[in-house]
Amino acid sequence: MSSASLEYRLAHLAQRLAGGHPGGELGVRAEIRGETVLLSGTVPSARCRDDILRLAHEELADLRVHCDIVVAGTAPPDSVEELA
Repeated sequence: MSSASLEYRLAHLAQRLAGGHPGGELGVRAEIRGETVLLSGTVPSARCRDDILRLAHEELADLRVHCDIVVAGTAPPDSVEELA
C-alpha cells in the first residue's frame, strides 16, 4: 500500500471521528508507526473507546491497529484533598 493511500485513509478516519463522535472532541489521534496504526488519546468511557476502535477497523481493515486510548477516570475521589 502506498503511503499516500494510507495517509488518505487516516485522514478519512479522523474526519469520521470528528464528525459528531465524542472521541473527536477529545483529541484522539491516529498515527502511522511502521506497519501499524497507533490510536492514542483520552475518552470518557469504554464504550466510546470501543466505538472508535470499530470505526478504525472499518477504515483500516487490512492494517494492524494498536490502541493506546485511555478511559478517563470519572469516579469521585475517595478522600478529601488537603489544601495548604
